[in-house]
Amino acid sequence: MSAVRLLVLGVLRAQQPSYGYAVRRELLGWRVETWTDVKAGSIYHALKQLGQEGKVHAIRTEASSAGPGRTLYEVTAAGEAEFFARLEAALVCIDMEELGAGIAFMRALPRARVVELLTEQRARSAETRDGLLAMAPDFPARHETPHSTDLLELWSGVFANLSTWTDGLIARLEAGEYRMADD
Repeated sequence: MSAVRLLVLGVLRAQQPSYGYAVRRELLGWRVETWTDVKAGSIYHALKQLGQEGKVHAIRTEASSAGPGRTLYEVTAAGEAEFFARLEAALVCIDMEELGAGIAFMRALPRARVVELLTEQRARSAETRDGLLAMAPDFPARHETPHSTDLLELWSGVFANLSTWTDGLIARLEAGEYRMADD
């Protein structure tokens, strides 16, 4: 659930104050459901949880005759702290959903910090790939259990591609692409 929390905090932080519906509309506009497990209901659930934890503050709720009232939210200091902690954790993560959420908000950090975090993520990706490849001699022959070797090759390839992709993103950041927090 940390990707949804990062996404909700990030959008709310950028739009604040904002309504839950506006956060939902923004995330669905990003087609977030295609690259995460985030659903409309999980966005509202995250807002409720964040409110109970003091990470977001409900400024007011407007009554509505057509359904539930609309609540206007803002991010608290504790929410800001969680946003940045989750953002940094996401940028070193090798989980695609978490990393994707981190990439979506990387501009909230200084350029050098993002490069540093992505360099760590690239090292983790390469380490995972190398660890998977090191298992190959211990795997049964392809004709004995075909799925094992194929899965090993699939996952080592995924992490090899992630490492290469991260190299490209780091190069673009170092070349000055993207507007970052310190620009």
